[in-house]
Amino acid sequence: MGKAAKRKKKVSGPSTAKGPVKSAMAVVKSNPFEVKVNRQKFDILGRKTKNDVGLPGVSRSKAIKKRNQTLLKEYKEREKTNVFKDKRFGEYNTKITPEEKMIRRFALERQQNYGKKNIYNLNEDEELTHYGQSLAEIEKLNDIVDSDSDTEETGALSAELTAAHFGGGGGLLRKKVSSEQQDEEEEKPKSRKELLEEMIAKSKQEKQERQTRRESALELTEKLDKDWKEIQTLMAHKTPKSERKDKEVEKPKPDEYDMIVRELGFEMKAKPSERLKTEEELAKEEQARLQKLEADRLRRMRGIDEEANKKRPSHMSADDLADGFILDKDDRRLLSYKDGKINIENEEEGEEEEEEEGEEEEEEGEEEDNENEEESQEESASEDEEDDDAADGHSDIESDLESEGEAAETNEETKHKANENESQNVEKLDPEREAAKSELPYTFAVPESYETFKSLLAGRTIEQQLIILERIQKCNHPSLAVGNKAKLEKLFGFLLEYIGELATLDSPELRTIDKLVLPLYNLCQMFPEAASDSVKFILRDAAHDLEEVIEVKGRATFPGLDTLIYLKIVSLLFPTSDFWHPVVTPAFMYMSQLLTKCRITTLQDVIKGLFICCLFLEYVSLSRRFVPELINFLLGVLHISLPKNQAQGYTVVHPFTPVGKNLELLLVCDKEDLKSWEKQNVPLSIVTRLKEASRTEINHTRLSCLALCFDLIKKCASLYESLPSFHEIMHPVRKLLTQHMPVNEYPEKMQEWYHSALKELENKEKHYTPLICEKKKPVPLKQYTPKIVKVLEFGKKQAGSKKEQERKQLIQRHKRELKGAIHEIRKDNQYLARMQLSEIMERDAARKRKVKELLGSLATQEGEWKAMKRKKWQN
Repeated sequence: MGKAAKRKKKVSGPSTAKGPVKSAMAVVKSNPFEVKVNRQKFDILGRKTKNDVGLPGVSRSKAIKKRNQTLLKEYKEREKTNVFKDKRFGEYNTKITPEEKMIRRFALERQQNYGKKNIYNLNEDEELTHYGQSLAEIEKLNDIVDSDSDTEETGALSAELTAAHFGGGGGLLRKKVSSEQQDEEEEKPKSRKELLEEMIAKSKQEKQERQTRRESALELTEKLDKDWKEIQTLMAHKTPKSERKDKEVEKPKPDEYDMIVRELGFEMKAKPSERLKTEEELAKEEQARLQKLEADRLRRMRGIDEEANKKRPSHMSADDLADGFILDKDDRRLLSYKDGKINIENEEEGEEEEEEEGEEEEEEGEEEDNENEEESQEESASEDEEDDDAADGHSDIESDLESEGEAAETNEETKHKANENESQNVEKLDPEREAAKSELPYTFAVPESYETFKSLLAGRTIEQQLIILERIQKCNHPSLAVGNKAKLEKLFGFLLEYIGELATLDSPELRTIDKLVLPLYNLCQMFPEAASDSVKFILRDAAHDLEEVIEVKGRATFPGLDTLIYLKIVSLLFPTSDFWHPVVTPAFMYMSQLLTKCRITTLQDVIKGLFICCLFLEYVSLSRRFVPELINFLLGVLHISLPKNQAQGYTVVHPFTPVGKNLELLLVCDKEDLKSWEKQNVPLSIVTRLKEASRTEINHTRLSCLALCFDLIKKCASLYESLPSFHEIMHPVRKLLTQHMPVNEYPEKMQEWYHSALKELENKEKHYTPLICEKKKPVPLKQYTPKIVKVLEFGKKQAGSKKEQERKQLIQRHKRELKGAIHEIRKDNQYLARMQLSEIMERDAARKRKVKELLGSLATQEGEWKAMKRKKWQN
């Protein structure tokens, strides 16, 4: 802005509120020195130039003018809907003729009406009638007139009547006069009274005619109904039932589909089943069942006869008044009948309940019954004596003595019979007592120490041990009491220790260990944290023992059978496919140390090492993890099966040595043993029996170990075939099998195992290329030619390929357009805000003006009222 404009602005000063507000469309008085002229050197056709001659503020005024024409118009019409659209069918379609449009519109209209009327009509084809008339016609209320009413039949007043009553009669009179003038111009017009009388007579005549027609129609319909009934009897003549049976026609047999549909209709519907019980409810029910069975066993063991106690009535003296009778419960039952017979289900249920309650209180109840019997007998005797003393003096003494003698005899007989019955019952109950004593208890407490646990299972069969463990878990479920969880966690450790002890016996009970794995698994599922801690403790001790032996002796031996079984149990209790597991990973590391640090000196060591190899394959069967110790050990087993002269040309890894006394550990030279050998599985229990075995059995075991090695090589080939370096890994094994193994000396079955393993190794194709170093571009020799680098000027874009330049131009254009769009949107929002503010200001100004007018009118009214009041007081 120039200096002249600034001076002008200072002189003009602020505008007052009452002064006129200049709009943006007002003409701007320009200063010629402020005009900017942007000249263009060349005129190019089709190019829009921005180099116009402009004044300061002109571009802004243009933008405001454009917004007034577009945005302001849209803002004012934002809530107006003054556009009418013709939505009739084919209105804007010029390809359809007018006749087709009308036909199509008529059809659409009929479809719409039909859908609205018949949406809830269930019997569209039937038409209901009443006295020969359709109900649909009657519902229209066309010809319904009461007999007492004097109105028209149609329910509306005629034009003549309305004209006569409501039009004053003038119109009717003029109409009659005009009609009569046409017929008889000379007659005089009738008066109003005559016209009304004539009209009344005419209406009565019409009413009478209608009534006669109605009566005649009713008579005709009744007559027609009678005639129709007579004709109907002739048309539909029914034959009697006796004649029908003779003339019965064989009915067609129903189709298979109809029969299946009927069977489905008669099938029983599914009944809702009972809800699944929670673990706590099941544990409580199982505990109650075992406690009941234990009570039965104890009763049978003590020789208590339940039936005799139930059937034996309680002793009551003849003079017992039943003063101490207490009704504990209401034993009355309702009498009910089912299928014509008395329903006895309720009685049986009551008896069963009494039996259950009686079983629990039998032990205490029997003693109490015996005491009560003795007391009652003494009381009855004393009462009899008192009654005798209090009797009259005229009583016969002799008869009393005779009766006492007879009672004594009867008592002796009853006692003798009771003793005989008791002796018979004892004889019967003796075998039952013995059977009950031999039975296992049904309830067990969790042992607090390993000694009690061991004594609980000692001398029991496998099945009995499993039953004891199962009942311990059920009777001491964690949901039944607070401390049961800690007790069962201890039970897992006791059971694990017991399995290890069974494995360390001279003849290890592997079958018993196999059966005990199931309760061990159940406890592990219930308490995984405690189980993992127990197994980790065992593995930690085994690893420490191995390290101590290596530090002291410099070499280690394979562990005992219990540790190997623990490693097998780990694969059964915990997931072995995890990348890292708190139990499986330490077991994995411990097994790898065994295969690398334990020296092979005896055949037992070979069997244990092959067992660990089998465990390795079981561990990595899902994860397919590569175990180099496994391949090295199998290569070493093949090495110790070769003669010394052929064990050259390859390398072996520790714990195997290329030379030494243990080189030919699996070599069999006896031809008779080679011929008599048959493929058998190598049991783990053979480790403890090899010292007592004969030479032939030892040779057969060696051959079985070699066959097992071939089988493991075959499994490794199928497991690791997807590795990139599979051929490099298995190359030493393949070389030893093809070049050094004396295949022809082995039996035929052994040769089959050998060829199957070799075929599995050779058939695997090379899926991946071996790893090689990445090829680098050769470094060129240094030259003396100068390298010319283009020096770019400051502010210019760096040169590149054509695609890069186009891409940069597009990015720059997008940025520019985005900035311009954001700028325009902001300007539009500001413009709309100004328009809204101006509307609010106008509304407020109008409201203030109206308030001032109201206040002024009220002030004038108040002044006038005060002046009138003043005048009134003055008067």
